[in-house]
Amino acid sequence: MLPRSWDCIVVGSGPNGLSAAAVLAQAGYSVLVLEAAEELGGGVKTLPLTVPGFAHDVCSSIFPLAVSSPAFRAMPLESFGLEWVHPEAPLAHPLEGGRAVVLERSLEATARSLEEDADAYRKLLGTTAENWDRLIGIMMGQSGSLKTPGGLFRFGAWSTRSQTRLIETFRAEPARALLTGIAAHANLPMTASLSAGFGLLLAASGHGAGWPFPRGGAGKLAAALVGYLKKFGVALQTGSRVNSVDELPKSRLVLCDLSPRELLRIAGHRFPEGFRRKLAGYTYGPGAFKMDWALDAPIPWEAPSCRRAGTVHLGGSAEEILASEEAVQQGKIPERPFVIAAQHSLFDSSRAPEGKHTAWGYCHVPNGSNTDMADRIETQIERFAPGFRDRILRRSVRDPTLLEADNPNFVGGDIGCGLHSVRQMIARPSWRGYLTPDPSILICSAATLPGTGVHGMCGYFAAQFARLRLRSK
Repeated sequence: MLPRSWDCIVVGSGPNGLSAAAVLAQAGYSVLVLEAAEELGGGVKTLPLTVPGFAHDVCSSIFPLAVSSPAFRAMPLESFGLEWVHPEAPLAHPLEGGRAVVLERSLEATARSLEEDADAYRKLLGTTAENWDRLIGIMMGQSGSLKTPGGLFRFGAWSTRSQTRLIETFRAEPARALLTGIAAHANLPMTASLSAGFGLLLAASGHGAGWPFPRGGAGKLAAALVGYLKKFGVALQTGSRVNSVDELPKSRLVLCDLSPRELLRIAGHRFPEGFRRKLAGYTYGPGAFKMDWALDAPIPWEAPSCRRAGTVHLGGSAEEILASEEAVQQGKIPERPFVIAAQHSLFDSSRAPEGKHTAWGYCHVPNGSNTDMADRIETQIERFAPGFRDRILRRSVRDPTLLEADNPNFVGGDIGCGLHSVRQMIARPSWRGYLTPDPSILICSAATLPGTGVHGMCGYFAAQFARLRLRSK
């Protein structure tokens, strides 16, 4: 029988909600996690979306920040079944003519492949990659010192600028395309401040930690977190949609792994009008159009080096990627969308039956778009892998509406839980950060700092504030 009251209730079981629950449970507090869906994990789930025997990640799939996260590293997740798979190369970016540029684990190998831009690449990312473990800890709020801090000033200066400004410093197409494709993960206008920073951070993580994924599917990360929580007696309930915080069991605090819109829905009546306006005015970014494929053979890349990478960026030149992302930001549908693809089964045979393979991919679309992008996405893949369509056994298609239906935090298909503009990085989702005007309610979702990405740090930091409040009560 469950207790009649709790120290903390966590609403939502995404990585941030589970991370917050872990911090509080470790401190000895009783915790109940409530999840509306039938599976725990939020966007970190693996399901048979196409054919039985094929494992597909519902949303998040490649985890460059999770493997480095101080929140996750503080937990022995490997003891609960988590195993990271590191492809030979983190990323490949095919170009016209059967060529491809590859982000290698080795910064030096990557720089050499960029030829005339080799020195510029080394100067921009070398010090950051060397300091990656320390840097990610400092960026995530931990104390520490850096081996060679001087070169980080260059990295820091460029991180606040736009991607269009950054690529002006590179002369040849391989470096320009590689860095622009990585920056496009930010889902920001490429002319906006900070757009270069997201790309540089992810590029540095490829050298410092890799872009791995869990063996068996993204759901294995959620399962490991759940296994760890159970060790501390955390109660977890699925199929438990919360309609109002007033309906929750008695607790001292409620932590919400929810978008501002969902927080407003269940707790808006507990907040003053000004804070309700702030939540209602929170800006969401473009949506995602997601596809998964069951294949009877690997993707037939024209450039052989693409077969070495777990992630493949499909967008051609930097200018083409910029045009695609700019169209989306203007509310238009790109004819040639920039596609982020992954091919897990080349490196993890558990994802598909023997001899068969999976593929995962998505492109950006205007928020809430109902345009069918399936043909455009497959045309982009076919462009760099002629014969791809002939290998498709079955496909799964999820537009922004279906993504939001599966996870209400993905408003309009925005899988990042809000635009990462300068304003919304300073005040995310408001100047209060994790706190709300109601002292018994906190926010622990990606709508707080440090923002999007599977790292659990939003929940980790929110839980620190929760602990302070619990001690003061």
